Amino acid sequence: MKTKEMKTEEKVINDLVYFKKLKIVQNKNYFNFSLDSVLLPNFAQINKNTKNILDLCTGNAVIPIILSTKIQENTNLIGVELQKEVYDLAIESLKINNLEDKIKIINIDAKKLPEIYETDTFDLITCNPPYFKYKEESITNENEIKTIARHEKYITLEDIIKISKKLLKNNASLCIVHRTERLLDIISLMKENNIEPKRIRLIYPKKDSESNLVLIDGHKNGKSGLKILPPLYVHNDDGSYTDEVLKIFGKEESPKEDATAE
Repeated sequence: MKTKEMKTEEKVINDLVYFKKLKIVQNKNYFNFSLDSVLLPNFAQINKNTKNILDLCTGNAVIPIILSTKIQENTNLIGVELQKEVYDLAIESLKINNLEDKIKIINIDAKKLPEIYETDTFDLITCNPPYFKYKEESITNENEIKTIARHEKYITLEDIIKISKKLLKNNASLCIVHRTERLLDIISLMKENNIEPKRIRLIYPKKDSESNLVLIDGHKNGKSGLKILPPLYVHNDDGSYTDEVLKIFGKEESPKEDATAE
């Protein structure tokens, strides 16, 4: 991913991996998008009946921007971001991609969404949440923006699943990317909130390594029946991206150089 323009010393406009003509505004002092935010919108299943999509913890709007390439014209796509500084980056990203009419970003605490939207509103909810549990004694980054992005300081996994239970339509989908070590927590919380795990895919840095990320799709009041999908390997033995990951990145041909999601 090459830097195309530097607006300030910290803020840059990057290519959104290999997606044609898509850009993303980032600030090097904040928590920038990474591989997981690109894998999730590819994992989510969208069809002609997917009319309302909500992305929680949207950050600088990577997931909604990628989802915008997969949806129909009449689909409502909404991202929610708590931190004003990061929300501002998302708004800039929409502007430079001419997506202001296609995506709406809301600067609000996601826990307030049930006060705004009616029950059974959304056909799909996606979330790349803070990964780490938070306690006062937790070791966190000195940068508060990074801390909030990485740690469950203002929103927890349980909050996200409870919000989803409220806002999803029956049999609609909640898709989450998370650290593999939290998989049992996710399944347990989904079950407690009548969200039935339907698909799981484990992500591995490379073959013969342990899984470090997991993609999981649960359906509100869905029927039981879980599919474990084939593993996804991110890197070849030489450190280059695998063909499948490059395809997810939007690369159509073998690359001369690798993309970098920071």
